[in-house]
Amino acid sequence: MRIVFAGTPAPAVPSLQRLLESEHHEVVAVVTRPDAVAGRGRKVSRSPVGLLADEYSVPVLTPRKPSEPEFVAQLSDLAPDCCPVVAYGALLPRSVLDIPRFGWINLHFSLLPAWRGAAPVQAAINAGDEFAGAATFLLEEGLDTGPVFGVLTERIRSTDTTGDLLARLADGGAALLESTLDGIQADALRPVPQSGDGVSYAPKVTVEAARIRWDEPALAVDRHIRSVTPAPGAWTTIGGARVKVGKASVADHAVAPRRIEVTKTGVFIGTVTDAIVLEQVQPPGKKMMRALDWARGARLEPEAVVE
Repeated sequence: MRIVFAGTPAPAVPSLQRLLESEHHEVVAVVTRPDAVAGRGRKVSRSPVGLLADEYSVPVLTPRKPSEPEFVAQLSDLAPDCCPVVAYGALLPRSVLDIPRFGWINLHFSLLPAWRGAAPVQAAINAGDEFAGAATFLLEEGLDTGPVFGVLTERIRSTDTTGDLLARLADGGAALLESTLDGIQADALRPVPQSGDGVSYAPKVTVEAARIRWDEPALAVDRHIRSVTPAPGAWTTIGGARVKVGKASVADHAVAPRRIEVTKTGVFIGTVTDAIVLEQVQPPGKKMMRALDWARGARLEPEAVVE
């Protein structure tokens, strides 16, 4: 099939890579979000999907909005049979959805209808789900409501961060997406409508929402930290400074809620149950470092607490 692939961040790269190497499909163009300013140097950078397309000399389209007439005309001229999409990052209007004859096939990183929305992996970890997954479905104008072609499941490990779990789902999802396109091309696959039961939503996680709430049980704090790692990153306030928390875990150690205790073996912060031991932190203006090294240099007061 003639394919126009739409995607933006790193988790979409395995799917594009697999389709670029496919013997059954031809990627005639890639759609991604416009180049953006990022990093401390404020340099303009290409999206991970755009960079991979450049390596293969595949034309890259970067509309500010998919509804732009110029983009709609470009896509129509490409005459794609199908448009697979993985974390593109913009809503597609009906004028665009109607162009490919087999539609837009979305790879979404959840077990639909659970966790529709922008942050399904983060939501699954934060909620304490036992399993996560990925699904391919026919894109509609609704939010992840279309009928499903295929599903894979992945157990959530007790130490999984969103980065860890998403990397596994991205690799497995790439194979699922390719097999879905193969089935559509062979006229051997029909989508199944989603159930009306078990619907839940996973909105984008803001920086403010990533703040750690130490008045919760340690297991909930641990899940929260892992769910927002690596981005936007869990954080707390200590001595008026915002400190980002990297690796952390539940410790069988008693500390009063919100109190910080520094020992020879670790930096502990109390919750309403067990303590959380910090292994990595990032103070303002510095790189991520060992929590013990930071605590020794910070010279915390004996009665120090998180705010």
